[in-house]
Amino acid sequence: MSAGLVAAALFTPGVAACTTTGDAGSTATPSATASGAAPQVDSDAKQALLDSTREISNGNFRFSMSGAGSVAEGQVHQPSQSAEMRIRLGEPTDDLAISLDLVHAKPDSWVKLDLKGSAATRVPGVDRLNLGKYQHLDQNRIQGDRNLGFDFDQVDPAGSEVLTQAVTEAQRTGDGTYTGTIDLSKAADAGSLDPTLITALGPQGSAVPFTATTDAQGRLTELVVQLPQSGQAAGQEIKVTYSDYGNATEATKPPADQVVEAPPELYNLFD
Repeated sequence: MSAGLVAAALFTPGVAACTTTGDAGSTATPSATASGAAPQVDSDAKQALLDSTREISNGNFRFSMSGAGSVAEGQVHQPSQSAEMRIRLGEPTDDLAISLDLVHAKPDSWVKLDLKGSAATRVPGVDRLNLGKYQHLDQNRIQGDRNLGFDFDQVDPAGSEVLTQAVTEAQRTGDGTYTGTIDLSKAADAGSLDPTLITALGPQGSAVPFTATTDAQGRLTELVVQLPQSGQAAGQEIKVTYSDYGNATEATKPPADQVVEAPPELYNLFD
């Protein structure tokens, strides 16, 4: 598994399956199929989805993202300019399983990395990565990095605002529930998707099924996107959830005796 692939796999379920020893297709969630009838355009439903992401921009919430072989969860606390995220790529029984514990407290960032599996010993500099300590990150090296960096001007790791803006069809199916399609070619900036995956989907990415749920205040609580099968990659499901709006807490900085400076091998792993 290449270093670049590690970075892509964190939030790209189709790629994440490359870390496993089994058949990715055996656990994939089937993608939705067209019914043959064009869905009815509901402008009120689309506007409700657009409005549902406004509270996210305030930067005070907990979240999770999941796909085949990858899970991320954490919180954003804009009042303290801090955030934290725990990422797991692969399972302990896979050839390579990666766990990251990220903490951002502006202007600093730290990551604790854990590589497991038979392939972990072949990762360059693994002895300098698997330290059991937090590694202090150079902001100049991680600026703009989709995996290690964090932009407090764009506080949603999943990019749900971008995804809802790319909605092409939407219907309200119940109280706070919606379904429709998204044009992923217009959502390349969403953190829950890798741009190379969108390119690989080609025309299939122009009408990808989704479901969404909002709470009693109209705030987004769940967004599920069904990626179609593409080439060798089986159909996959990306699920994003939000909770505890306004009730996140300041991230806890790692103690000084548990911190070392990140070595070059760490940045190389995500290049």
